[in-house]
Amino acid sequence: MSTFTSKTTSHGASPSTFSTPASTSLFRRLTWEGTVPIEVHIDPKELPANSDRGLESYYIQAPRVSYLPLLIPEIKRFLTDLVLDDAGNMSVRESDWWFEGDDGHPVKWHWPIGLLYDCHSVSLTTPSTSFALPLRMTLHLASPPIDKLLLSPSQEACKQAFMGQLKEADFLRWGSTKRVTGLRKAEQDGIWEGIKDHNFDNFWRVASKICPTANPSTSNSVTSQQSGAATLPRTPVNDTQGLPDSAYSVRNIPLRMYLPDGPVLQDLVAPNTEDGQPLILGRLLTTSLPLLFPENSPALAYALIQGVLCPLQSEIAWLSACLAGADGWLNICIGLKARKH
Repeated sequence: MSTFTSKTTSHGASPSTFSTPASTSLFRRLTWEGTVPIEVHIDPKELPANSDRGLESYYIQAPRVSYLPLLIPEIKRFLTDLVLDDAGNMSVRESDWWFEGDDGHPVKWHWPIGLLYDCHSVSLTTPSTSFALPLRMTLHLASPPIDKLLLSPSQEACKQAFMGQLKEADFLRWGSTKRVTGLRKAEQDGIWEGIKDHNFDNFWRVASKICPTANPSTSNSVTSQQSGAATLPRTPVNDTQGLPDSAYSVRNIPLRMYLPDGPVLQDLVAPNTEDGQPLILGRLLTTSLPLLFPENSPALAYALIQGVLCPLQSEIAWLSACLAGADGWLNICIGLKARKH
């Protein structure tokens, strides 16, 4: 947990002051290698005759950055092919498959698996008891609710949805989608293949052309949140060193906030405040959700990003560069703290 803080160091500056492309890559790899437990069982009412009902569930440790359609081949091989006989396998079509969560709602195919898990976690009582629990899903073999899923379960449909999110994030950052649309077709295919194969190096070989690093911007200086701390200059990013663009110099951060059993909030969020200081998570939450994160009072909720309980001192630009999903979006799940009796 302490690795992700942006609290003041002994030199009076936050860790982002000294962030380099190398450290950005380290945290991106940690995010990439994150996994979550998933439990899948088939709705017994939909099993054809002569099915093996002794195999109830299949467990997967799934990558956070992946998507449910990419898990279908594994689920078919290790669950449905074993439960259904040859006749049963011929009678069902993968295009009719869909997942239902414990809440009785269809699971969204186009959301990253890590986001699905975090939204599930914040819906439970306390984070300490929810992080180790699997995301339980029921696999239905027929009658998908098309009006609610809004997306077919095919990998190609998921790829198109992913590319759409990638372009939207690109537009929010820079005011255009040129960085994505300027990629060659082989590169656009390669970025999806990197997710499909869960290959960090292949994915970021292309994604690094789109996503800025956590390197601080040239024009800003960073001041410690503690009074009396020294002000240090930010490291240049677009100079002769040839470093990539900085998350601190984008127009807006691609960011969404997910409330428990509530709406998804999206607004224009600049990486820096009006006085040129990095926007921190606490200030964003106090502005956007003042009833849950009241100013000068203890917070009534917590923020979960990629399974990490993020400190309110964390800088939004740093979080966006290091903890965003593969589609470039920083997803912040809001959970309510347990009340003290």
